Amino acid sequence: MSDYSASSIRVLKDLEPVKERPGMYTRTTCPTHIVQEVIDNAADEALAGFARKITVAIRADGLVEVSDNGRGIPVEIHPEEKRPAVELVFSKLHAGGKFNKKESGNAYRFSGGLHGVGVSVTNALSSRLEVEVKRGGGVYRMAFAEGFVVEALTRIADCGQRNTGTTVRIQPNPRYFDSPKVNLAQLEHLLRSKAVLMPNLSVSLEVEGQEKKEWCYQNGMADYLNEMMPGQPVVPIFVGEKTVEVANGFAIGEGAAWALAWFEEGGGKPESYVNLIPTLDGGTHEAGLKAGVFEAVKAFADHHAILPAKVKLAQEDVTGRMTFLLSAKVLDPQFQGQTKEKLTSRDAYKLVSQMVRDPFELWLNSNAEYGKKIAELAVKAAQNRMKSAQKVEKKKSSGIATLPGKLTDCESDDISRNEIFLVEGDSAGGSAKQGRDKETQAVLPLRGKVLNTWEVDRDQLFKNNEVHDISVAIGVDPHGIENMDAVDISGLRYGRIIVMSDADVDGSHIQVLLFTLFLRHFPALVERGHIHVAQPPLFRVDVEARGHTRKIYCLDEDEKVQTLGKLKDEKVPENKITVSRFKGLGEMNPDQLWETTLCPDTRRLVPFTAPRETIKEMGETFTLLMGKGEAAARRAWMERDGGLVEADV
Repeated sequence: MSDYSASSIRVLKDLEPVKERPGMYTRTTCPTHIVQEVIDNAADEALAGFARKITVAIRADGLVEVSDNGRGIPVEIHPEEKRPAVELVFSKLHAGGKFNKKESGNAYRFSGGLHGVGVSVTNALSSRLEVEVKRGGGVYRMAFAEGFVVEALTRIADCGQRNTGTTVRIQPNPRYFDSPKVNLAQLEHLLRSKAVLMPNLSVSLEVEGQEKKEWCYQNGMADYLNEMMPGQPVVPIFVGEKTVEVANGFAIGEGAAWALAWFEEGGGKPESYVNLIPTLDGGTHEAGLKAGVFEAVKAFADHHAILPAKVKLAQEDVTGRMTFLLSAKVLDPQFQGQTKEKLTSRDAYKLVSQMVRDPFELWLNSNAEYGKKIAELAVKAAQNRMKSAQKVEKKKSSGIATLPGKLTDCESDDISRNEIFLVEGDSAGGSAKQGRDKETQAVLPLRGKVLNTWEVDRDQLFKNNEVHDISVAIGVDPHGIENMDAVDISGLRYGRIIVMSDADVDGSHIQVLLFTLFLRHFPALVERGHIHVAQPPLFRVDVEARGHTRKIYCLDEDEKVQTLGKLKDEKVPENKITVSRFKGLGEMNPDQLWETTLCPDTRRLVPFTAPRETIKEMGETFTLLMGKGEAAARRAWMERDGGLVEADV
């Protein structure tokens, strides 16, 4: 047996984690992303209002040079680390000037940089990196090889006080990449988009042996969208911009700029950015844009009586044929991973939808002929959707039982969009009914604990009112694993059945009882992925800053500790932080419940799904846990393995 002791534990230091696992920090197909990290830093200087020019040059040997005329990276000695600040930026993970965005006098109020990781990753994965800084009347230079300092910071020349900026020369290390060459098409697209999104910023690209390319726009969003989309839009492109001017739940300066276009057959791929960072996988800012656009078109259509009888618009009817360019400005964005391809900030959803809705609705009403064309496109899409939904309806129209009186049903017949929330208690049920999307979300409150149905015969199930109501509401009869293939689920009324209970021990108990019901008596729904669990937050952290209260919802104790640690790193004073614990879903007001647990774009939903073989294996565990004759085996299991269970008791 191999030896496993304290000496087996290896601690990675400085830039070793990046070299050991580069895929955690960047895309390893080619070095484009490590070059982008340097360009993004230059763009942050432009966003902060200091840089007016960004230049990228690529030599034939693969060396990339990125220059800007911003303030220049600080070269002074760091008071705690006793090393030049520029050295820390390039050689230490989580060192940067973009953490304390809420403090007065901070270097970057809005930026794409968040983690203090970006350019240190570039350095770690480069065989050589040189940085030249013009600052305070001097020109400074230092060099790294394989991430280590090989030429200490030296003042090499004098320059004028106003002559400032940073130049970084990168020689990517081919050892870490599938291809050693930068993807020129991606790089050109990135640089051009920076110029489009930042008016009057001059951006240039020089590739050795090719003609120099330069971009600078006064207002380039409409032109850029025009070029990136195929075909002619049905109405002129709508370009708009709005930022927060008075703190009202958002910080002053937060906001969005956008360009929107509609097509008969759908346009090109939308593009979105947060603080000039491209978000290739979208996120909450894109969801907010679509929500704001939908609300504006719906209000316009209602006001002008455009909707035919019985036609109800859904969001995808309005936005399905829309192409857009979106640039959001968010004070403290949260991304999914270091490559920042998806925005996950919940606040951004509400921010962008609020910024977009009023200006767009005003434009629609000021240009009624354009508004009518967009609304007509949406109506056509809605009618096509309803036709396909009716085909399914015909199959299931016979023998429908009377729906339970406490069910608050949704309006849509489209099973792919519909969802039902099985909610613990009337109080939470009331908040859910008020906060839900009435079009697609139904609510069924459950009173008291659901029956433990693991050993209940199928023909005895309906003696329990709660089980009876669940079965009738979802439109599927109980069945067992032995006849899953024969069961008819064409009567299913909701594509998602979502268990929503409090984030405490009682809530977990109700979840287990419902899982027991579905696993034992509705396994076909488990196998086909229809059952889900909502994850409401247990804590809310309020952070006060400049008249703006930022709300952060935390799923559990661990997430709360992480959030408080992050706020401490950001130097937020303790007296500006208030932590409150939700006693239950019923304590949340409808807006909070919508934002955290109901809204498809900001909630957390976990599927309760498994293949048939796993369902059979799970049956053995559930027999042990839920079987009436298994008390002795349960006790033995708890004595043996009870310590493995994480529980809030």
